[in-house]
Amino acid sequence: MKKTMLGMVAFATAGALALAGCSSSGDETASSAEPTTGGSATGAGAEDITLWLMGTDTPDDLIDYLKTTYADQNGGTLTVEQIGWGDAIASLTTALPDSANTPDVTEIGNTQAATFTTVGAFMDISDMYDELGGDSLLQGFVEAGSVGDTAYALPYYFGSRLAFYRKDIYAAGGQEVPTTLAEFTEVNKALKDAGVGGSYTPGQDWRSGIAWIFANGGDIATFDGSAWTASLSSPESVAGMEMWQELFVESSVATATDTDANSYLAINDEFLPGIPAATTLAPSWAACCLGDIADDDTVTWNDEKFGAFVLPGVDGGAAPVFAGGSNIAISATTTQPEGAKELMRILFSADYQGMLAEAGMGPGNLDYADAYTSQSPMNALAFEAASSSKLTPAAPGWAAVENATLMEQYFQAVAEGGDVATLAAEYDEKIDALING
Repeated sequence: MKKTMLGMVAFATAGALALAGCSSSGDETASSAEPTTGGSATGAGAEDITLWLMGTDTPDDLIDYLKTTYADQNGGTLTVEQIGWGDAIASLTTALPDSANTPDVTEIGNTQAATFTTVGAFMDISDMYDELGGDSLLQGFVEAGSVGDTAYALPYYFGSRLAFYRKDIYAAGGQEVPTTLAEFTEVNKALKDAGVGGSYTPGQDWRSGIAWIFANGGDIATFDGSAWTASLSSPESVAGMEMWQELFVESSVATATDTDANSYLAINDEFLPGIPAATTLAPSWAACCLGDIADDDTVTWNDEKFGAFVLPGVDGGAAPVFAGGSNIAISATTTQPEGAKELMRILFSADYQGMLAEAGMGPGNLDYADAYTSQSPMNALAFEAASSSKLTPAAPGWAAVENATLMEQYFQAVAEGGDVATLAAEYDEKIDALING
């Protein structure tokens, strides 16, 4: 049975929940003034509505397009509020249950979606699924925004993790880009042993590290049709973490307590004392901040020194890395459902999906992937990685798991040399206590 909106009130008293790599820009602080809300109809068919976008990822020209197009097609006014990623959960928890204060349409991080879909916070838009893109939509994100076969939040944009590396350091160590996951460790171990570089593998960076679990056929948790159960202790998940532990111990120039907060900067000159970082995993947008650093601190990508590749799988190909990005949904308490649906049609139109692609944001509808990949070689790599990417469990309590930093604790304990099977069983128990909400 679907939970009621009363479940949202409980979240408000529990405090803001942590976010999980949802922003493609890494922005955690951008926030608008006090969020405004959806208004009332302005006339026959015309409805004033409000859209909440998270962070500052969506460019201003796309926001202007949405406002103008909505006014042309509906006759009403679209107000767009930009909510800081760090304020997203708390703001939505407070606003969504209240029809007088809810945003009519809202962006939501892909790992946050289940927290709201499972308590009835979003409108059922299954009847719009085919109209808004159907099976051409990024299916992992569709699943993250659905409960069973009922769709509540559809993919807005995607990003994915790539391996960024220093071509000059690889050359100095006589190494080539790895083609398997085992070679990824071997290459970085050889560079570290030679004293020229190593992998920057932060001990707490589970968002990158779960690729080793996924690549070995494991998962964080599984769903049996009625409940979620943590599966870090499955043989496949343990094998993946043992492989990641070897990477950390043998090749990492990061520490067990390092996080992913600024790991994308690791391969820039002078980021680390001692042995430099030759390889790091980071979202594809990190290319903006990598390269030669001028006296005024501006950064220019240098294709002679810097490169990127898709993290390879166990047997080659692409490893299933964690996908960043977000979904978009209609509030269940909106008083302007027709206007909200009209905005969804604009968001998923060919024109807007193409604009997302041209802005470097992976469009939720993969029919427009060519427009995205043609923008740059980096986008082409990001799309290749995203095509086999995976998400965190679409479980009602997943945000609580993240808020408790259980994954950070687990990965750090493994990085510190703990027995993987023992730790996996311990953290499965801790996750099971929270994951079903």
